[in-house]
Amino acid sequence: MISNGSVFKLGFFSPVNSTNRYLGIWYNNISAFTVVWVANRQKPLNDSSGLLTISEDGNLVVLNGQKEILWSSNVNNSVTNSSAQLLDLGNLVLKENTIGTTLWESFKNPSDTGLPEMKYSTNERTGEKVQLTSWKSPSDPSIGSFSAGISRQSLTQGFIWKDGRPYFRFGPWNGQEFIGIPTVPIFHDKFSVIQIPDGTTYLTSSSYVVLTTQGNTEVRIWDSEKEDWEVVWKAMLSVCDIYGTCGAFGSCNSMSSPICSCLEGFEPKNTEEWNRQNWTSGCARRTPLQCGSVNTSGEAGKMDGFLKLNMMKVPDFVEWSEAQEDDCRQQCLQNCSCIAYAFDLGASCMTWTRTLIDTQKFSNSSGIDLYIRVAHSEFDTNGDVRKIVTITVIIGTIFISIFTYLLWRWIAKRKARRKKEKEMLMFNREAHKKFPSEDMLGDNLNQLKVQKLPLFDFVKLASATNNFHESNKLGQGGFGPVYRGKLSDVQEIAIKRLSKTSGQGLEEFMNEVVIISKLQHRNLVRLLGCCVEGEEKMLIYEYMPNKSLDAFLFG
Repeated sequence: MISNGSVFKLGFFSPVNSTNRYLGIWYNNISAFTVVWVANRQKPLNDSSGLLTISEDGNLVVLNGQKEILWSSNVNNSVTNSSAQLLDLGNLVLKENTIGTTLWESFKNPSDTGLPEMKYSTNERTGEKVQLTSWKSPSDPSIGSFSAGISRQSLTQGFIWKDGRPYFRFGPWNGQEFIGIPTVPIFHDKFSVIQIPDGTTYLTSSSYVVLTTQGNTEVRIWDSEKEDWEVVWKAMLSVCDIYGTCGAFGSCNSMSSPICSCLEGFEPKNTEEWNRQNWTSGCARRTPLQCGSVNTSGEAGKMDGFLKLNMMKVPDFVEWSEAQEDDCRQQCLQNCSCIAYAFDLGASCMTWTRTLIDTQKFSNSSGIDLYIRVAHSEFDTNGDVRKIVTITVIIGTIFISIFTYLLWRWIAKRKARRKKEKEMLMFNREAHKKFPSEDMLGDNLNQLKVQKLPLFDFVKLASATNNFHESNKLGQGGFGPVYRGKLSDVQEIAIKRLSKTSGQGLEEFMNEVVIISKLQHRNLVRLLGCCVEGEEKMLIYEYMPNKSLDAFLFG
């Protein structure tokens, strides 16, 4: 049987690595063989026989070669005039032909796959549920250990169960999303929850969802280029996602090591087990609450308070009310049984009076703020710890900053000293190459070292004078031309450049350097340094914007 649009096909098939045969529905127009529903999951055909027909009472039945019923739609009301149709949604429908009433449909009896427009449901009064059930293995479609669906006590929550016990929890529905899973953009407008007066709650999905044999829920899309299914979302990503990993009053954080810690105000019940990373025993309150307790001293004790935990997956067993945020806090504070509360714009006021279980810390912007009720003394303890940590961090930061600055200064001075020593060494070598036997020159060089006169870089001086441009030339003497320049620090200088054609040589240059560097007087021009690189020899003086004294004396 093929649906009208040829999207789905109904027939008998054998799973991979299996000779058993089953009646199932699969996609008809994609290359990857993908079964979305199986009828006789618990009773496979062992041979090539098999027949799908409508029985005398109007039910769909699968018969083997001996005409034994292996599967039936199990419609209680007997109908003599019925027919079956496979829709393009992948829904196999059994209808009464006279008025067209739907008697049975595969969407209300799913296997491991949830197709778009299928409704998951629960009715706490009647116990009726529509859930996914996993295969036992890829080659065995019989009902496995896992099931997935919704549950409603005070608020609607999504669950994966293992052997009937919670294995993964999606958290409460807030009208737009389940707040117990990280925010996923692809889920926006993909789900909706409706509750009708008879107590039935429906969850409708527009996604293709599969409950795997390992108990994980996956959302898949068909990649036509790769001709395969692509998993775009998984419910369970770490051990923290397993229900109650850290026990009662414990919190799980997959980004921490160890992953489990006690909630604020609580400590491990069994420290030895906890240190062995066996967290099943959970945590216990460190200090009894004041609310509801008898004060033996006869004095009024300080009131309990709430510690705020950010970006949390809220615990299971939530109780709901319509109170606003401020009223929610007060409502919990006045109820001695209330041990935590949270507020969400969609879910409103949520409180907890039982064990706090399956709490998780998210590492992104998901989750909501959870407020844990603790004794007043816990605030003092937490405050002291925070002060100590804060002060330690501040002092440590200041110390590291000072140490780093001093180290930088020391390294900079050391580099400068080495550079200067290297320059002086090169200077000495240059001088001795030309005057190797002159003792006086050696003495002058030693005197120059004593004066610690700065040595300037030729490239820096060329840049300061615009490459010794004529517009910066101040004049010329027997030594050579004098240029005006400006250093990067805006200091103006006068540079006397020894001309190659000058009658003065290295000896006269050294004499002037030594003599001028020793003389310090406010009416004398100050020698700032010199430059000796290759054939270039220059003296750097401070620049006199008002010219020299002789300009005033001799006009």
